[in-house]
Amino acid sequence: MNIVVLIKQVPEIELVKVDKATNEVVLPSGPGIVNPFDEYAVEEALRLKEKHGGKVTAITVGSPRAESALRDCLALGVDEAVLISDAIFEKGDPQATARILAAGLKKLGQFDIILSGKQAIDDDSAQVPGAVAAFLGVPQVLFVKKIALVEGSKLTVWRTTEEGYDIIEVTLPAVFSVVKEINEPRLPSLRGKMTAKKAPIVKWSASDIGLDNSSVGANSLTRILKVMPPPPRQKGEIITGETPLEMADKLYNKLKENQQL
Repeated sequence: MNIVVLIKQVPEIELVKVDKATNEVVLPSGPGIVNPFDEYAVEEALRLKEKHGGKVTAITVGSPRAESALRDCLALGVDEAVLISDAIFEKGDPQATARILAAGLKKLGQFDIILSGKQAIDDDSAQVPGAVAAFLGVPQVLFVKKIALVEGSKLTVWRTTEEGYDIIEVTLPAVFSVVKEINEPRLPSLRGKMTAKKAPIVKWSASDIGLDNSSVGANSLTRILKVMPPPPRQKGEIITGETPLEMADKLYNKLKENQQL
C-alpha cells in the first residue's frame, strides 16, 4: 500500500505580525513547524503502514526552508520525502497549491491513499485536499475521524458532520483529510531524529512536474487586497458577589443589558 501525506510548513502563529504601514504580513525568521493538523495525517499514515505494510511518502510545496518540516516527518518514521519548490510558486493561493501537489502526485506515480490535515493553521482555507482530489479525478472524503476498515481496493471511513458522522465506503485511490479526533500523534525517537538528518529528500522544480507560471504563484486567481491584524479584545469584567446566586443574577442582568440574552 502506497500512502502519501500532504503536509505544509507553517510559521508559529503567535510570532506572525502585520506591518501596519505596508499592510504586509511579517513572518518570523525561524524554520517554522509542521502544520499541527497534518501531524494527525502523518500518524494515521504510519498506523496504516504498520497494520497493512507499504510505504509512506510526505510531500510539500514551499521554499527550501520547508525541508525542515519534511525531516520532522522522516524522524517519525516516514519512508520518503518530496519537496516541490520553485520561485514561480511564490504568492500562490490554495487552488494553485493543490494544482502543484496534484502534478507532483502524478509524477510520483503510485498512490493508494492520500492523507492531509483538515486545514492549515495559517490560512485556514481547508481547500487544498478537496482541490487535489478534483485535479487528480479521484474520490475525496473530508474531515475523517476514523478509518475503520481497509479491504482490497476499498476503504471504510467515518466522516464528521454537524449532526454526528457518516460511514462511507470509498474506492481507492482517494484523498482524505483528517480531524484531530482520529488519533494521538507520536513523538520522534532520538534514533529517528538522527536518521532524518542524513536522509535524502527528493526535490522537484516546476519544470520537473510539468508546470509553468500560467496558473500558479503570482498568476493565481485569488488576489489579496488588504491584510490587517484582528482588533484587540475588550478587557473582561469580573463579576463579584457574596453568594453564587448573587453573582449569577449580576451576570444575567449584565448580559440582558448588552442584549446577549
